[in-house]
Amino acid sequence: MADGRLKVVITDLGYASYEPEREELAPTGAELVLAQCADEAQVAAECADADAVITRMAPVGARAIAAMRKCRVISRYGVGVDNVDVAAATARGIPVAHVRDYCNEEVSDQALALLLACVRRISSRDRQVRAGRWDIGAREPVYRIAGKVLGLVGYGAIARTLHRKMAGFEPAEVLVHDAFIPADRIEKAGARAVPLQELLARSDFVSLHVPLTEATRHLIDRDALGTMKPTAILVNTSRGGVVDTDALYEALKAGRIAAAGLDVHEQEPPPPDYKLFDLDNVVLTDHAGWYSEEAQEALQRTTARNVALVLAGGKPLYCVNPEVL
Repeated sequence: MADGRLKVVITDLGYASYEPEREELAPTGAELVLAQCADEAQVAAECADADAVITRMAPVGARAIAAMRKCRVISRYGVGVDNVDVAAATARGIPVAHVRDYCNEEVSDQALALLLACVRRISSRDRQVRAGRWDIGAREPVYRIAGKVLGLVGYGAIARTLHRKMAGFEPAEVLVHDAFIPADRIEKAGARAVPLQELLARSDFVSLHVPLTEATRHLIDRDALGTMKPTAILVNTSRGGVVDTDALYEALKAGRIAAAGLDVHEQEPPPPDYKLFDLDNVVLTDHAGWYSEEAQEALQRTTARNVALVLAGGKPLYCVNPEVL
């Protein structure tokens, strides 16, 4: 800033108020600049002289990061950082911060809600009743949850919270696939560590809880879906790109799996011709799993607190590339 003040740029907006950020940044004396960047070129232009960058969905790629002359931290609203080129930031020595644990309850609630909606056929039954049809069990048989096998792909905080909540439904077994968590730790939590293929083949309900990386993109593809039971239900509250949408559409349409509950999608928002709109055996929500009033304020405050700590000479609370610290 020309007056010597620190400058913090928010690349894109989505909240009614930014008072939580202003309150967190107040001790640093920084000016908060609210931008609305639609592409990387706009991010580069708005953030060229920023001391810190806060981002939501705008693309913060290598080009934008190269344009940042004095950025000391990039902090993202959320757990995932797939819109930030972490490698480019690391090469520039810029820590990339995120908010690791703000919505465990909310996302696990969303996963559970989607699962229950699929199991109990809530959406399709609602449409039938509104259309004047009353045919319990005639078209869509419903099966109980108790005694079935739950599969958790990824066993981070959200998956562990869902595991706790699902215990009351008395599944026969909980299977977990997570390459980064030791099997003994999973077993101590009351689950069993298994390879992904075994989890898919044996589970009645599969819930996805992995970040989107090159290794997990289209992790659930035609082969994976072909391994699942025809009565199985897939739930995704992680990232849309973890599932191959075309393959899922084919599997749902052909009845190779029973149903899917999706809070996340490969393209967000989905296009008007989104093929999953044509199916009755899929429940769709609008990437809302993270949201509650409490979670939103915590998200805004922690994202800004990461920045405030760095501007004050410290370290962010949560950093995905700690080697730069």
